Amino acid sequence: MKRINVKFAAVLVGTLTGCAMLQAQEVWSFDRCVEWARAHNISLQQSRLGEDMSAAELEAAEARWQPSLDFATTHGYTNTPWGNNKNSYTGNYGLNAAWTVWDGGVRENNIKRGKIQTRIDRLSTDNLLRTIETDLLAAYMNILYARESIAIYEEAVKLSELQADRARQLMEAGRLSKVDYAQLQSQYEQDRYSLVNAQGTYDSRVMELKKLLEMGIDENIELQAVEWDTDDVVDALPDIAESYRLAVVTDVRLKALELAEDNASLDVAIAKAGRMPDISLTAGVGSGYFAPGAGFGTQMKQSFSESVGLTFSIPILDNKKTKTAVAKANAQRLNAQLDIQARYNELSRSVETWYIDTRAAQSRYIAGLEQERAAAVSDELVNEQFRLGLVNTVELLTSHNALLEARHALLQAKYMAMLGHKMIGFYRTAEINMP
Repeated sequence: MKRINVKFAAVLVGTLTGCAMLQAQEVWSFDRCVEWARAHNISLQQSRLGEDMSAAELEAAEARWQPSLDFATTHGYTNTPWGNNKNSYTGNYGLNAAWTVWDGGVRENNIKRGKIQTRIDRLSTDNLLRTIETDLLAAYMNILYARESIAIYEEAVKLSELQADRARQLMEAGRLSKVDYAQLQSQYEQDRYSLVNAQGTYDSRVMELKKLLEMGIDENIELQAVEWDTDDVVDALPDIAESYRLAVVTDVRLKALELAEDNASLDVAIAKAGRMPDISLTAGVGSGYFAPGAGFGTQMKQSFSESVGLTFSIPILDNKKTKTAVAKANAQRLNAQLDIQARYNELSRSVETWYIDTRAAQSRYIAGLEQERAAAVSDELVNEQFRLGLVNTVELLTSHNALLEARHALLQAKYMAMLGHKMIGFYRTAEINMP
């Protein structure tokens, strides 16, 4: 008896522990998912590293205004077997400085270019985050849709099980054929199979979300439920022209492309600097020592020298390097302008597509409400008639499947419409508001 009690206690403790873990499991809101992605998404972290690299390159460009300074020393040993002094040693020491006075404006333009590039990289990170947010939105909505689909199939399984049990009772009473019973039993198994598929789809959608969040296989996530009523689904959409205008204003990718055009213009100026003269200033101090000879200190003092120089270089022929560089830079600038125009067109198509899809989903939802209501009433009547033996199994199965399809069509239209609402709001404000 003690063994039984011990086993029961162990089972009870395990059950209570499992319940406590379920209660302690965090429920993730959409904002929580975005916050997690900001901190853990690998692509986002790599993009931030790109920002750091651009900042380092800008610092290097600014440092080119500073003079260079280096210390150099050379040492040599010479052997002359047939000379008077068979072995000799020489050593030279020098401190040299150089500064570019003028390079055709390359340094200034490189600094401007570096500052613009750091802004572009920041905008690229922001754009990546926006993409992650929209991907999270789609994954989040897919999970909510899959979860409600499971609920629909669970209800369908319960109903088909009752129908199969009723059919078995009628068959045993001799009021229903084995063929009719087999059809209803087959429908029950089919609904169970559909439920298993819906649960598999839900698990796949959760895996997609975990992938975006960079979560491991041993981590679980439970999403916060979101409720939308009919008014939310069929809510009127804002003016499409205004949404497009706001999408242009809030689009960070478009801003990055405009900055890329500015960089392309600077590249043209840098390339043209190849035709400009270069002016550089050099200075240095040095001394040397050789042996055999006078003492080290004496030689270092006597050999001490100071120098200063100015170099003025004018390019004459460079094998068309400058001309080619200018042509390439001009082509890149034109390409940047085309990228901007393409982005305008892409925004226009995206906004219009979301309006078309959302309005279509709203229309399907309104029609689906009536269809689902009519299918539910019809199914209820057919089930009652079947219990009274007034309809056959074909009519019962047809009614059952019609109701199932109507509920799925309504659910799909609901989530498509709400996804459209959220995306249109995102284009307008660059934010996703999820209750």
